Amino acid sequence: MKGSTLLFLLTCLLSVTISRAQDITASPEAQFSVITCGPGTELYATFGHSAFRFRDPTRGIDWVYNYGTFDFDTPNFYGKFVRGKLPYALAKQRFENFLYTYQLENRYVREQLLELSPAETNALLQFLEENNQPENRFYKYDFLFENCATKIPDILSKVLGPPLVYSFDHLTDSKSFRDLIHENLYWNSWSSFGIDLALGAVIDRKAEGSEFSFLPKYVEQQIANASLKDRSLGGRKRPILALNSPTPNAVFTATPLFWMLLVLGITLVITWIDFRNKTRSKVLDFILFFTTGAAGCLLLFLWFFTDHTATAWNGNLLWAFPLNLILAFGLLARPAGFKKERGYLILLLILLATGAGLWLAGVQIFSPVVLPLWAALMLRYIFLIHLKKMPI
Repeated sequence: MKGSTLLFLLTCLLSVTISRAQDITASPEAQFSVITCGPGTELYATFGHSAFRFRDPTRGIDWVYNYGTFDFDTPNFYGKFVRGKLPYALAKQRFENFLYTYQLENRYVREQLLELSPAETNALLQFLEENNQPENRFYKYDFLFENCATKIPDILSKVLGPPLVYSFDHLTDSKSFRDLIHENLYWNSWSSFGIDLALGAVIDRKAEGSEFSFLPKYVEQQIANASLKDRSLGGRKRPILALNSPTPNAVFTATPLFWMLLVLGITLVITWIDFRNKTRSKVLDFILFFTTGAAGCLLLFLWFFTDHTATAWNGNLLWAFPLNLILAFGLLARPAGFKKERGYLILLLILLATGAGLWLAGVQIFSPVVLPLWAALMLRYIFLIHLKKMPI
């Protein structure tokens, strides 16, 4: 759902500049539809895409109103992107140009006609045209609650008012936001691991009916089950590009689980050697403490210094503990003995146990990929506590 450099550049190259058209009136043959696009291989495209399509054969118009774009010329672009402050925008482009991107990426595109009266079609057209003006087209993006997919039912509600009723009887399974996100992710992928690392316990609550609509495929279902006065809102569906969305085929050695198991294996071997020799590998301790501390600082930044709503209350901070970053440099310079930090190490073990308890209680679901890493950290912490009692 998020834009990418390639997608944005293609949109800029293939889109046309369409002049201010607030006086446009749709002909009786005009038709609105909702476009649903399949997922792609890149993270930004993993969850698919939604947009409005407006066709008026009488006037030779075939436009897409796309809420999934942003402007690379925005001042401090990367800073705003990281902090969740980057404004996203509505863009209008010819349908053939919009479609070209999905042909290149081999992603399916489906169309769902909207059963609107001429007056309702005109009202929606005028809303989108007004929303497309430079002073109106930007909005604050939120992955869960304000994106290209959620815009579809929200705008229809604003334009059509109380006669439009959304029914969610088709949602028979109770799912959390994390469950919904993982429907589009392979569990042993870096995308899945990264999302589970960055997003906190707030996404482990159950999603209500309308909250499913942050994913395009559920918007498609929502439209199909909506009613407008005495008729259904969703009309005929048809495939436009009947392509199979690509499935990533990762080699196991390129997956996060492989690397976490490798960390565990290396930690086991080095810790056994250290135990036999009554010494300590300062390099291993530096890597473990520095990595977990740096990760913790990043998670703290995402929680407290960004506008991302999904990064709050992140239990990963219980094992990716920010203070480890400070201790890492002290351990690197210290001789073989380890005498002063026993209480801190015991605290780290308690935090690891607390994280496991939160997982078992369902407060936050962690990536299963972290289990080998947790085991490596626990082993090393216990060894360092024991090392304090060893002769130097």
